[in-house]
Amino acid sequence: MTAPTEITDSHCHLDFPDFAGELDQVVTRANAAGVTRMVTICTKLKNEPSVRAIAETHKGVFYAAGTHPMSVAEEPMTSVEELVALAQHPKFVGIGETGLDYHYTAESAEAQKVSLRIHIAAAQETGLPLIIHARDADEDMEAILTEGMRAKPYPCVMHCFSSGPRLAQAAIDLGFYLSMSGIATFPRSQEVRDIFAAAPLDRILVETDSPYLAPPPHRGRRNEPAYSALTAKVGADVFGISLEDFAAATQANFDRLFAKAAQHGERGSLAP
Repeated sequence: MTAPTEITDSHCHLDFPDFAGELDQVVTRANAAGVTRMVTICTKLKNEPSVRAIAETHKGVFYAAGTHPMSVAEEPMTSVEELVALAQHPKFVGIGETGLDYHYTAESAEAQKVSLRIHIAAAQETGLPLIIHARDADEDMEAILTEGMRAKPYPCVMHCFSSGPRLAQAAIDLGFYLSMSGIATFPRSQEVRDIFAAAPLDRILVETDSPYLAPPPHRGRRNEPAYSALTAKVGADVFGISLEDFAAATQANFDRLFAKAAQHGERGSLAP
């Protein structure tokens, strides 16, 4: 039996209640699908201990932490010092997710900007990649990311990218990465696929953002890391290459951006 192609789910939320009671099975299914590494994202810093415990418990699972922009108004404002301290853990590999969301939480826009700049400063200090959530805030997002880059360079991924082509090009010009989620597999997402097709292959990652955004044939149901293999197949079609070549490219991209995870060397076991 041929082993599945190895890929990395660069963004998931394994601490969410959707996975309660079956996390071991979820990780096992991911490994069976070829997903040997996952980055589980903490969106509220009060939950960091439980997210850290997931990474410590499961081989091939790493984690990142920050304050999600939609939670900024209800959570204590973090500090650069707090994020830098968390980053000392050997399996802590990214800062965020952070960013701007004016679709659901425009009323907290100013606080979101403050939080975003704090996370940028932490990425600058640690050298760990910034993980960005952007929704209906392209102009401000481009301005703040560019402002930070001019002050001091930092690595960054635009997670679950579904914004416009201008922000995509701005991110690429800044040296950032675009992450492809299940959104790119939806029939009505041709504009998103076109944006990815226009981007350099060496700036692309794959993710699920699970438990959200399950790709077909699971759309409308709970997403999980195993399904990143389905998104990778669509990604290969977008770039007109084989799944093996697309997977190899995104693996190399992940290793370059998430260098701490790559250096750690830990991967989950593939099914025989």
